[in-house]
Amino acid sequence: MKKTIIILFMAVMLVSSLTQAQVQITNTDTYYTRDQMLLANEINESGEPFAEALGYNLDDLDPFVLNTPDSISYTLGIENYEYSRYQLGTVISRSGIGLHMMWSPVIMMMAANEPDDFDGSFTGEPNGYKEDDELIKNIMHFSMLANQMPPAHPWPQYAEFISGDPHLPQPIDPDNFMHDFSTLRWDRSLMDKTLNPGAMGQTLMKQYLWAQDMLSAFHDSINEGIEPNGTITPDSTNGRFDPYNNVFYGGDNADGFIGQVLTAEAINKVMFMITTLAYDGSDLGMVDPATYDPANGIKYFASGIAVTEGMVIDGLPPKADSFTVTDATSELFDQLSFLWGTLNFKNMMDPNNSSDPAHRAYHSVFDGDPFPAAMSQTGMPGPFDLMMGTSKVIFMNLMAMHFNGEQGTFVDESTLSGGAPQPGNQISTVNAGYVTMVLAKMAEEFAGTPLEPMAVSAVNAQASFIVNSLQDNSGGFYNSYTLGTGHDADAKLAVSQAAAARGLYAAYVLTSDNQYLEAANEAYMFLRDNFYSASEMAFKTELGNNMATYTPANFAIIAGALREANLVGGYDDAPAIYVRFFKKVANAMQLSEAFATGEAGNDSDGDGIPFIPEQPDNLPPVFATEATLDITTGINESNSDFINSYSVSNYPNPFRGTTTIGFNLEKATNISIDVYGMDGRFIETIVKERLDAGRNEIRWNAQNRQPGIYYLRFKANDTVLGVKKAVLLK
Repeated sequence: MKKTIIILFMAVMLVSSLTQAQVQITNTDTYYTRDQMLLANEINESGEPFAEALGYNLDDLDPFVLNTPDSISYTLGIENYEYSRYQLGTVISRSGIGLHMMWSPVIMMMAANEPDDFDGSFTGEPNGYKEDDELIKNIMHFSMLANQMPPAHPWPQYAEFISGDPHLPQPIDPDNFMHDFSTLRWDRSLMDKTLNPGAMGQTLMKQYLWAQDMLSAFHDSINEGIEPNGTITPDSTNGRFDPYNNVFYGGDNADGFIGQVLTAEAINKVMFMITTLAYDGSDLGMVDPATYDPANGIKYFASGIAVTEGMVIDGLPPKADSFTVTDATSELFDQLSFLWGTLNFKNMMDPNNSSDPAHRAYHSVFDGDPFPAAMSQTGMPGPFDLMMGTSKVIFMNLMAMHFNGEQGTFVDESTLSGGAPQPGNQISTVNAGYVTMVLAKMAEEFAGTPLEPMAVSAVNAQASFIVNSLQDNSGGFYNSYTLGTGHDADAKLAVSQAAAARGLYAAYVLTSDNQYLEAANEAYMFLRDNFYSASEMAFKTELGNNMATYTPANFAIIAGALREANLVGGYDDAPAIYVRFFKKVANAMQLSEAFATGEAGNDSDGDGIPFIPEQPDNLPPVFATEATLDITTGINESNSDFINSYSVSNYPNPFRGTTTIGFNLEKATNISIDVYGMDGRFIETIVKERLDAGRNEIRWNAQNRQPGIYYLRFKANDTVLGVKKAVLLK
């Protein structure tokens, strides 16, 4: 009830008198894999999981009935989740933006162990290669375990390229594209065939998010779900699949099949990284997680590795011939991106975790069929050991190459010279926030090991640095800090506030240190109060700049902060703000959609996003590379004598006792400022008089008011112009 009152109150006060500007797409030519998959990850977590955390019953949702039962449940439970799924499907099975699974480490190793007469056994005719038969053999096995036929003409891949042009070079088959992916393939000649740990890592994390959901339950032959209880299993007593159990992997047929494919891709990607792409400053090669110690020679994952590939024979995908380091920098965000994925897959594969039905289901997945069991069970390393070992390697490299122990912070970039780390001297707030969040997960996953206290110490150091060196007296956060010099002097960015909140909330959850919670809340409030335009239902991206520029990356970072502000910070307004922002900006940047979100042609769900075969520029269901929004367009022209109310400052905010509201007038104007509570109840009028042109400052004495959030409503010549929030502390 409280949430409904707030939403109605804000809608009436902020929208009725203002005309909204429209988001303008300015670039659709380049798909940056890392940024788009970061977006897919953050909106995935702001999808069904967020809706359920808010108390919604997802069974009430119908993708073909827009905004039912309400806009929050629909946006979170349908749109966020499905747009995220579109992204993953586009990257790992449709576009072809990477290296094909046929030439992945496990498939090639298994093919090499097959007898000579294996060639042609699954393809119908020998062609001199066993890898194509091996891949089909694996896919057919996944199909049997899930009771689901695979799609036609997919492009499963184990390593993603850094970018490509998403414009489809051929018309989409409107009748078959959902099951035959051939018309969804991108132009390979327009891809940047560079491998990047960030692109592969964010994709790895997205593969985890879907695999862990899809394989968290079982189903029967009529596609009815079965909850794992530790006894029910698709397997026989030896861990192999039992076709007579009438129990299949996955929550349903499609989930079981796709979940297995995603997991296989992830395993091959991580194995490829540690067997082929470890760089010692001179050569690429392998790193052995079991014996690795950076003190004996660092091997890390460089930011850019160019791929040279060639055709094998007609009918088979191209194969990589060589890999060349083109950017030897170790980028902090790249490293934490890959670590984020391996840590979560480690959690999924953990043989000792039976904490919930999902993990009981995973035990049947990682017991030898379809995937190998852990070394603790067999004596041979399995996928769990691979994810755990790779996590350890990346963490140790982060500490050796990026962490400045004297200053207590990580730095954005590092290289090697003569085998010795050459760290940079700058840390961005975005990187500081996200590395804090990922290392909090590291501490959780390595609890009880010598790495746990190292990770906890790093989290405390980085979180303290964010609070002490990146935050100013107003509660806002600078964009970066240069060691030995100080913070930057640029206009504050929305992503800096959002990432600070993201990291500090994670640090608080790990440590229960209230200073991190308080600073995270201040970051959220500064983001909300100084960047969010309630009338436009959108965020400025730079303080003082009314032309917002949106990218998949900055939308993702803001989305993550809004979610955590609600789940950890307890801010009830965050979900409504996020949903409005999503509908205003994300729905404009989403370029097409398909059946899953209710789209069946002619924009059948009425959300303004075209059905993919009807997309006029032949674009897949991804986000635009860039879009803009003029936040000032919505101001009523008849009141141009009053400055945009969203540039009004009330300082300090949050405040104790009194705050000063300042603004400039172009000419003398009748001004009133009324105060309302969170429930929309009128509190008092601060000022109601004709004020002179120039700078005006009004002091609000709230010493007798209860602490909490208040809304300051501004009127000029009896017309409501907007609202600012003021937070009164104890």
